[in-house]
Amino acid sequence: MAAHLAGIAIERRQSEERIQFMAHHDALTGLPNRLLFDARVASALQEARQNDQWVALAFLDLDNFKLINDSLGHHSGDQLLRIVADRMRTCVRRSDMIVRVGGDEFIIMLTGLPAEREVVLTRFEKIRSAIAAPMMLSGHSLQITCSMGVVCYPEHGATAVELLANADSAMYRAKEIGRNNLQLFSAEMAAKAHEKLLRHEELRDAVARQEFVLHYQPQLNLETGRMFAAESLVRWQHPERGMVSPGEFIPLAEETGLIVAIGDWVLNEACRQNKAWQDAGLPPIVISVNVSARQFREQDWVCRVSAALRESGLEARYLELELTESLIMQDVPAAIATMHELEALGVQLAIDDFGTGYSSLSALKSFPVSRLKIDRSFVQDIPADEDDMAITGAIISLAQKLHMRVIAEGVETQAQLDFLRISGCDEIQGYFFSKPLRAEAFEGMFAAEPGSVATAGSEAA
Repeated sequence: MAAHLAGIAIERRQSEERIQFMAHHDALTGLPNRLLFDARVASALQEARQNDQWVALAFLDLDNFKLINDSLGHHSGDQLLRIVADRMRTCVRRSDMIVRVGGDEFIIMLTGLPAEREVVLTRFEKIRSAIAAPMMLSGHSLQITCSMGVVCYPEHGATAVELLANADSAMYRAKEIGRNNLQLFSAEMAAKAHEKLLRHEELRDAVARQEFVLHYQPQLNLETGRMFAAESLVRWQHPERGMVSPGEFIPLAEETGLIVAIGDWVLNEACRQNKAWQDAGLPPIVISVNVSARQFREQDWVCRVSAALRESGLEARYLELELTESLIMQDVPAAIATMHELEALGVQLAIDDFGTGYSSLSALKSFPVSRLKIDRSFVQDIPADEDDMAITGAIISLAQKLHMRVIAEGVETQAQLDFLRISGCDEIQGYFFSKPLRAEAFEGMFAAEPGSVATAGSEAA
């Protein structure tokens, strides 16, 4: 009886210890989790303060981990994470701590360090080198690198929250400059992080207050010499900085997810404006709207397009959506399915920036698109650059064989125009014909050339 009761007590204690371990450790790698880290980091900082030592924290993110997951499968991805965890364990002492935050992100805490920057960096570089050693995974020999942001207590922060935020900023800096490197946090990074936070807040306020305006750049049919369509281009009318170009705020919008709200506003405003021009008695033209990858992946994206057309009263044939190669190639089957749904609405589709990303010709022939748009990077050095001329000519020929129209953007000189016309390009867009215009100025162009626009409009229809 005593032995039986002792066995029950031992089993119960083992179960409690196992539950306790599971509550504070990552199930996949066995590493401590964020909960255990939060419980221990405060005492580590206090001990360092008392002993006049440093605590070093690193925020680590594996480079291109998603590619391995997507190509070799999640089982291989899990195996890789366990290998990386084991390699990091061999590089630290029992007093140090490696934490799996989630996904492919880790925190490393080194304690009891002398107040010497070189010692800290040497320790972390050893960990980076260990991670990057070749490995065999599912029969494949590969290497995985990491981006690491490092901070030291008390130099770079007084609390765990402040230190981790700064380590995160340093890690993102490591990714920005090409991945596979270590960045030590600096005051300059702090200033940039603060400025970025302000920009985030400004952009959120801009969305709430609808501080955006659309400019419209005419598109010219080279055969008729007439304007037949326009691309809508968003600008941010900042209350203090004036007109802000999309190159400054679109990347920020994509990073924060605000691109969806901005994109919805652009779509609805472009449809509304085009219908307003028609209601004012101006000839109908096609209006082009750029679509972000984030928008295109939204589950109800087709419904949003349909709602924008319905609410504005614009016929679907007068709306064209511009999709980039990279957007489509992320998931070709899903992209084709969505494109066919949009085609069923009657909306026209175009591939923007053609030639700048990876594209499958076998997939291209399956896309229900009516236009290919040659990127300005191929046009700007014509006729000086023979390679650009060859690429541009090849794109035009390809489009013709696939029974698609082709439009070149960024046309600024007569020489470029002449080459494109000789090569068989159908349409152009650029400063040679017109810069992007506010709605009022664009409407004035309608009034100045009513006959030309009417003819072009009937062709577009």
